[in-house]
Order: sequence, then structure tokens, then C-alpha cells
Amino acid sequence: MQRRSITIIGGGFSGSMLAVQLARLSGDLPYACDVHLVEPRPVPGPGLAYTARRPEYLLNVRSQFLSAFPDQPDHFQNWLRLTSSEICQQSFCSRQSYGRYMQQLVSQVLEWPSLNGFRFTWHNQTARSVVVQPDSKAATVQLSDGTELLSEYVVLALGNFPPPPPTTRSTEYLAHANFHGNPWAQGALRNIDTHDSVLLIGTGLTAIDVLLGLRADGHQGTVTAVSGHGRWPAAHEFQQTSYPDFYASELAGADTVLAVLQTVRRHVRIAKVQGINWRTVLDTLRPHLGRIWAGWPLPEQARFLRHLAGIWSVVRHRSPPQNASIISEMLQSGQVQSEVGRVRDIVPMTKNLRVTVQKGQEPPRQLIARHVIACTGPLLDYSRIQEPLVVGLRTSGNLQPDELHLGIQTDAYGALLNAQGQASEVLFTLGPSRRPAFFESTAVPELREQAVELARELGRRLLENRATTN
Repeated sequence: MQRRSITIIGGGFSGSMLAVQLARLSGDLPYACDVHLVEPRPVPGPGLAYTARRPEYLLNVRSQFLSAFPDQPDHFQNWLRLTSSEICQQSFCSRQSYGRYMQQLVSQVLEWPSLNGFRFTWHNQTARSVVVQPDSKAATVQLSDGTELLSEYVVLALGNFPPPPPTTRSTEYLAHANFHGNPWAQGALRNIDTHDSVLLIGTGLTAIDVLLGLRADGHQGTVTAVSGHGRWPAAHEFQQTSYPDFYASELAGADTVLAVLQTVRRHVRIAKVQGINWRTVLDTLRPHLGRIWAGWPLPEQARFLRHLAGIWSVVRHRSPPQNASIISEMLQSGQVQSEVGRVRDIVPMTKNLRVTVQKGQEPPRQLIARHVIACTGPLLDYSRIQEPLVVGLRTSGNLQPDELHLGIQTDAYGALLNAQGQASEVLFTLGPSRRPAFFESTAVPELREQAVELARELGRRLLENRATTN
């Protein structure tokens, strides 16, 4: 039997989940397939999000919603009962536990061939380049040691890239030992002493993790958090009462941000009268968020990004209640102070950094801190990403950044669009890179659905290709 080949570049959550889902495809497929998982980190599975060995870093989704398998909703909770002694307060577990869960699932796939004939190999390397063959029917993936993998399908599961510089007015600060451009880099915050002053750029979930990490390390210095809106993520609240799904009756076909906003606000008011929390109303819409986003024309999507994306992040991407309580205490005690405004400039001093912050048309203010940490979220704009693999695909016209700078242009199946808008027969992607299609493309519930759908699509195409060649 002729063997087929799929290469998945990236062994974080998205790439690993795709491998796991490929192993679960129907066991009576009339072909065999080699799946190459390319991941340079020490182990595949956890990825950047779930690697940190810090128990204070909690998942911001309750454990009952984090099964790797949509058709087995209790899978993660059962795994916890059997393998972990962790007590997940209010059902919020540590991210390191979820990392172990993912690592075990991937290890099982790598240890032996699956029943459907798929055989999985982990390459503990970096992918240097992807070159599509002249007939556009396959591509060659070159690894850092020179190995070449000829593949009928190549899936980019590149995850998130480090945050972009918070300001480019000057760049000398980027080399300063106390500027931390990527808080997730190994050992990034180790040189922060107990009483050092710290300035965070951003007040989202990343900033909360940094604060919790500093607190766990015994940090007692003042922390200033700067953001354009000055808001922290809302806390999760548990409520058993549900709210009727009103997408089909009122939002399907809504093609303006204003129409959606007005409808949602009206239902929030109705729910409040019934004693139902606004969070429950928004959670009712979660399965439909991708369709709502896709229903807006490009100018409306741009309008949402300009005016509502900030507040949406606050109400949608919530913090575990125990984390929110700690941040509230730190704010009330004065250890953490909020500054509203945007960072306009950062100037290195001998040991400190001077940060210029401006709110609207008000006069700029200058803040001094020993350490500055960028907590502004990942770089999404694929026209700015300088990873050699991305640059090569972009230069060859096989990868097109989207107009809103959110990720990669794809068709409905995740196939990359070329410069002419044609869908590739070889190149696919999933994960954060698909934000142009879904906007919500970072959390486990959405990413596992992408993995399931892409695995099925690749299985279907392998089947069709075999029929054609026979």
C-alpha cells in the first residue's frame, strides 16, 4: 500500500490536537499515512501556553469545558481524577496540568501506529522552509538539520508569536536588560528583585499572569499597569441558569456591528430583570461568534477592531475568580496602580527606563520604572513576522496576510490563499492564524473544533486523491 504524507509544523496545542484527531479518523480508511510533527521544544503537546511550571497560572476556562474531544466532554476531568492530585478551586485548574494532559495524549499517538494506518513521527527540530512543488500537488519541508520531508499536505500550526515592540519611536530600549519584550521567554523575569519597581504595558490576562508570578516570587515593589482603557478582565461567575439562544432568530444575517451590539444590549437588559448575569447572555452566543464575525463586511470588522475590540477582550476573555480577587486586593492596597493612556516612547536610563504615556490629547506623562514588561499580546500581523519559514511562503506568494492584520487568508477549510486568491491544494493552517476567518481563534473549545474539522477534511482529500490516482 502506498503511504501518504502529512507534515504538521508546530507541536503546540493546535498542531498536537490535529495529530490526535488524525489518529482518531475512521479505522477502515483504504490508505496509510505518515504524519510528521515538527516541534523544536523539548516535548510536543503543551506548547507555549501550557509549558510554564507555575501552579499560580490558571486556565481561564473551567475544566468541564476543556476536553480534547468534543464527543467526550468528561475526558479531561476523568484524566484529572486518575492522574492528578491537584484540587482545582472552582473548577479552574493550573495550566501546567493541562500541559501534562496534552503531552500524554500526543505521546500515546507517537508511541505506536494508530488503528487507521496513520503513523506519527516527532521531529525535534525547526522547519526552515516550505517549498510547494511546481505541480502544486505536494510540498517539501526542510528541517534545520537539512532533512527534507516531501508531503502531500503541510499544516502550519505556528501558534502565537512574541509581542511586537510597544513603540518604535526609538528602539534602544529593546536591548536594555530590564526591558522584557516577551514575558513568556524562558527566564524572562528572573532579574527582577524583591523591591524593584515594575511597569506593565497592558492589563489583560497576560498582565494578570505576570502579577501572579511576581507575587508568588515574593515581589513587594510597586507595579504600574498602563493600558488604553484601564480595565482589567472581568471575573468568571458561575450561574446555573441558562439564557435562550437568540442567534438564529435575531442575529443571523446581521451585517453591522451596531445591529449586533443593540441586540446583545437589549438581551442583557432582559436577562438582568430575570436575575440572569450578562456573562450568561454572552456565553449563549459563543458557538456563533465566528458566524457573527464572518457576517460583517470588511469595513464593519475594522469598525469593531477600532471601537469595541478592547472592551470585548475585557468581557469575553475572563479571569478565574480567585485571580481576579488577588488583583483587586493588589489594586486596593496600592501595590498595583493603573494608568490610562498609550505608551508613546521608552527611553533607557542607566538602570531604569523612562516611559512616556499619553491619554488622548492630554499632555504626555513620564513614568520611571526599573523594569518594563510588554503584556500586549502576540504579534498577529503576518506581514511583519520575520520567521524564515513565514517570510519564504510570503515571498513566494503562497501565504497572504489579511487586510486587518489578524492572521492568514484562508478558505473555509483552512487552505491558504495565494496572491490570486486561489486556495492551495497543499498548504493549510489552524489556530491563531485563522483569526481573519473566526476572530475567536485562541481558546481550547474553538481550536479543538478546528482540529476535528481539518482532520476530517484532510482524510477526505486523501481518500479522493487515492481514488483519482487509481
